Amino acid sequence: MNKAELKEFLDSKVEQYNKLQFIESDPIQVPHQFILKEDIEIAGFLTATISWGNRKSIIKNAKRMVELLDNSPYDFVLNHHETDLEKLKSFVHRTFNGEDFIQFIKSLQHIYKNHNGLESVFLKHAEKNSLQSSISKFKSIFFEEEHLIRTQKHISDPLKNSAAKRINMFLRWMIRNDNAGVDFGIWNSLSSSQLSCPLDVHSGNVARKLGLLKRKQNDGKALIELDTALRKLDSKDPVKYDFALFGLGVFEGF
Repeated sequence: MNKAELKEFLDSKVEQYNKLQFIESDPIQVPHQFILKEDIEIAGFLTATISWGNRKSIIKNAKRMVELLDNSPYDFVLNHHETDLEKLKSFVHRTFNGEDFIQFIKSLQHIYKNHNGLESVFLKHAEKNSLQSSISKFKSIFFEEEHLIRTQKHISDPLKNSAAKRINMFLRWMIRNDNAGVDFGIWNSLSSSQLSCPLDVHSGNVARKLGLLKRKQNDGKALIELDTALRKLDSKDPVKYDFALFGLGVFEGF
């Protein structure tokens, strides 16, 4: 396919998958339970954090997380007492355990009380066409409070050559307004043009088959390569192609 044909093909796949039905089998359904901006942010962030492995397991455990937060994530984060955290100790999703969960709640409280919330942190360090430096700075702010060293591994750092798939997915959810009711688009201070594709096994393999990516590893360098290619197809909304790449890989076995 030439560039025009590739764009037409991928645009058709975006249209096919960027629909409300997508939510039914995707972890994004968990933050969709909420209306309050901060509830959506926190539920989305926690869901994205554990989004690796079996998708049914991800959804089940993400729902469990918000249940443990009394189905009021923002109120729990802001107003919890030390004794309220005890019940979180039983949580586990793969290598993310109850101690990590408790640390995340404490760090989120720090973000909302001392840094004006998640959106504000990412905005402060955003670059014109990238949020990768913002992600790196966010990680350092997130762990300003006393914390368990083991918990640091659950937030990736793009400046250390990570593709940071989960946090890039979370940012897509928050920033991109797709007019289809899938992505939330509640962070109006940031733009879709700054987003990067959540690069994983599925999107990476499809991108290579389509000639959008040559690098074999799914790392930070591969993300930059894929970003560059997708921005040539749509500079204002490059991350919309995540729907096409993911859909082709997961649902069509492309």
